[in-house]
Amino acid sequence: MDAYDEGSHARHGGTGPGVPSDPAPPSVPPARAPAPAGQDDPRPSDAPPPSTAPPAPDVSPPPSTAPPAPDVSPPPSTAPPAPDVSPAPDADPPPPDAGPPPPEPRTGVAALPLRHQIAAAVALGIVAVVVCAHIGMTFLHVAPANTVSKEHAETVEDWIYPEFEQNWKLFAPNPLQQNISVQVRAEVLTPDGGVRTTGWYDLSAEDGRAIDGNLLPSHTQQNELRRAWDFFVATHDGEARPVGMRGTLAESYLRRIMVMRLDRSDAAGPGGVVDRIQVRSRTSNVPPPEWSEEEVSTKPVYRTLPWWPVPKDEARGGIG
Repeated sequence: MDAYDEGSHARHGGTGPGVPSDPAPPSVPPARAPAPAGQDDPRPSDAPPPSTAPPAPDVSPPPSTAPPAPDVSPPPSTAPPAPDVSPAPDADPPPPDAGPPPPEPRTGVAALPLRHQIAAAVALGIVAVVVCAHIGMTFLHVAPANTVSKEHAETVEDWIYPEFEQNWKLFAPNPLQQNISVQVRAEVLTPDGGVRTTGWYDLSAEDGRAIDGNLLPSHTQQNELRRAWDFFVATHDGEARPVGMRGTLAESYLRRIMVMRLDRSDAAGPGGVVDRIQVRSRTSNVPPPEWSEEEVSTKPVYRTLPWWPVPKDEARGGIG
């Protein structure tokens, strides 16, 4: 087959059935116009001539006429979107030029100004000294007699009595077997200038009625009057004369309690003033149980103290 046959096949190739299409000829630049007269052509002389071959026929397949496939995609899900569980990014490292972290804020006494810190330290020191002194005095009071307690007995007693007195009778093997009632009466100056004497007020019975049926009785109802009378008896002789400085203190303490109780009971009456008081005790033995063969007298015994004048600042229930 000669060159003309190849050219003919190239022109008619790919149109018949069963004949593969030849590849498209290489792209050829378009023809150029001749250079004007008197000027040289700037393009190289060995450039190929422009192609005169016709463009390749369009061999794309015809559009399909088949119906579109039905949409079989699953319905949209109604479940809520899954939470984002992507790991949190690491915190950015501090810049290299960052200084040390700021100090934590101070709390408590350290947060106060310097002068307030000094005042708080002094106050705490005073409280600590007082607490240690109280513990030491209490220990010397309840401890067995020794050289220190004997040498400083007066100082210890002045510190302990009457507010901090310690009593171990609750743990005694032989508890108290007597009922002691403290009673008081008064001489009252009436508004018309007269004097009248009241009856005996049984103050211990009043405390007993206040305690009976009370789940939480007060300390004064249980112990104030009883301890005041025990303190007085322990510091006075059989003639009701005080023994030392504690005796005078015990008498003043008992008298003030009596005047306050009389004022609560309105013993003086309207316009009256308590001028003197007299205190007595009624002591009776507790009857033994029926199965006991012990025999004791149940007859009450009275101890009556002399009349005490009431100072003016205490006459109306004051404590002076």
